[in-house]
Amino acid sequence: MTKRWLTLGALALAVATGALSASAASATDPLTLDSGYVTDQAGVLSPTEEEQVESRLQELTDNSSADLFVVLVDDFTDPNDSVEWADQVANDNRLGPDQYLLAIAVDGRSLYISADSSGPLSDGQLAAIEDAIAPLAGDGDWVGAITLAADEIQGDGGAGALRVTLIVVGVVAAALLIWLIVALVRRARRTAAIRERGAMPETPDPADPFSTLTDAQVEQQAGVALVRADDAITSSREELGFAVAQYGEGATAEFSRAVDEAKAKIAEAFDLRQKLDDEIEDSVHDRRAWHIRIIRLADEIDEILDDNTEAFDELRRLEQNAPQELERVRRERADLTPLLASAAPALAALVATYDQAALITVTDNPAQAQERAALADRAIDAAAQALANGRTGEAAFAIRTAEQAVAQAAQLIQAITALGTELTGIEAQAQALVAELQGDVAAAAQLPDPTGALASATQTVTAQLQRAQADLVATPRNPQRALDALTAANAQIDGAIAHGHEAVERARRAQQLLEQTLAQAASEVRAAREFIETRRGTVGSTARTRLAAADAALTQALTLRTSDVEKALAEAQRALDLARQATSAAQADLRAYTPGGYPDDGWGGVFGGSGSRSGGSGIGGDILGGIIGGLLAGGGGGGSSRRSSGWRSSGGFRSSGFGGGGSRGGGGRGRSGGRRF
Repeated sequence: MTKRWLTLGALALAVATGALSASAASATDPLTLDSGYVTDQAGVLSPTEEEQVESRLQELTDNSSADLFVVLVDDFTDPNDSVEWADQVANDNRLGPDQYLLAIAVDGRSLYISADSSGPLSDGQLAAIEDAIAPLAGDGDWVGAITLAADEIQGDGGAGALRVTLIVVGVVAAALLIWLIVALVRRARRTAAIRERGAMPETPDPADPFSTLTDAQVEQQAGVALVRADDAITSSREELGFAVAQYGEGATAEFSRAVDEAKAKIAEAFDLRQKLDDEIEDSVHDRRAWHIRIIRLADEIDEILDDNTEAFDELRRLEQNAPQELERVRRERADLTPLLASAAPALAALVATYDQAALITVTDNPAQAQERAALADRAIDAAAQALANGRTGEAAFAIRTAEQAVAQAAQLIQAITALGTELTGIEAQAQALVAELQGDVAAAAQLPDPTGALASATQTVTAQLQRAQADLVATPRNPQRALDALTAANAQIDGAIAHGHEAVERARRAQQLLEQTLAQAASEVRAAREFIETRRGTVGSTARTRLAAADAALTQALTLRTSDVEKALAEAQRALDLARQATSAAQADLRAYTPGGYPDDGWGGVFGGSGSRSGGSGIGGDILGGIIGGLLAGGGGGGSSRRSSGWRSSGGFRSSGFGGGGSRGGGGRGRSGGRRF
């Protein structure tokens, strides 16, 4: 009996132990995900089903910016809540903002999609996906549930974006088509307007009086002008015949040349008109240009004939008052006599003072004046004889000849006096320029001349100045030649002085820039040194090398500060650049050094610190500052490392936005949700 009870007790104990073992096996703590997309701890997927699900999840990764990882366990424990369990697994496995974790408790009949708050899907969308897959999970269709979750996360597989893209492309194409149609319509209208207007420019040109006329208007004006010009030439030719008969060919030779010139122009106009009327088709631009040329030729003909018409009219008036005009010319000739007498002495005085080259324009003026006076005398006698014989036409021509001869003789004599006055003025200008050049030479001597160019220019100008001064006091002399030389010398010295002033200004600006750069470089070097010294525990050799080079360059710049500004400026700029490189390298070293937290019973316990990595008294601050420099050589830092297996996404590791504690740059997991099924 006792033995039987012992046997029953053993059996009960075994059953209880088995039950407890089964219960413990179905409970799963947060785990590390497998290397694929699916971690099947519950063993509910066959190899074929797991391969099918992996393929679908890989397709999701390839066709969207999201990843979906799935973990199937018997039940959630430590923590028991599906939300906390799934979020902890996601944080422990360092999933990023675009990476989702579908956690399914097969025996616990619950599921939850863990997502970062900064991810692309909203809480509402995630809840809707959970609602959609819960019935399939309740039926044990794990493949269907996972596939549906992937489908919902992927959405339309990019078709929506494609539709949007196609719509945008369609709108752009429609806009381009509309623009093309509008452009073609405008072009057609513009072409029609051009065809209607011919070669008339679209925008009137103020300098072109024809730009406001259409081709038809230009053609009409050309026809009228051609007829008018031809009639004018005909009338002038007839009038010329009467003039030759009345005044003789000598008196009308000038009029004959004018008529011949007008006839040549009208011949050109008729040739253009013939080209316009022949059977050869001409462009609208050529036709317009030829019509305009005809109009302008007609205007030129009118001007030529009008000028000669006025001369004819004046000659006729002279003929009508020939006796009175003859007396007037005799008086003008008498007034010319004392001027003729003064011409030779005036020229002789100039010859005694000035060089022959300066007087070349008036050397023969006295003789020419005498010849004009003799011509006037002969013309006056001829006019008197013609009047006595009743030939008023010949008398008028002779009076006109005498009048012009007297006027030319007076002009020749006056030119001698005018030249003397001009030469005196030129001498005064030259003397004033001499004084100015002397002042410029003195000013140039006060300017810095590092290249010697200013001294060379000054030497050349001084020699030119001496030669010009000698020319101004010599007898005979040429004031114009001296003034030309002085003007050239003045331009040369002015350019040299301007260059000297520019050099002074450049030196001033360079010195100012040097002082500014030195101050800036010193500030940058000092800041870099302080930054590196206070964080020397983490700063490597690159930053220190750049700082040393910057310090050396700054010292060299200070040494050259007064002796060579340009080299000093180059060194100062180099020091500034190196100091900035040193700061940048030090900051990079600091960013690369990211030690994790230290336990209270570790380093912090030894030194009584708070364990902060950035504060003053913590172990992290001690290391950054180099206080415990030798103990942590190599810049090692704790912190959670990534699991070594990596993710199967394009063959590489997935990026992770998680830090050591699971926070991800302002995001984070922990939305309310989860479903029972």
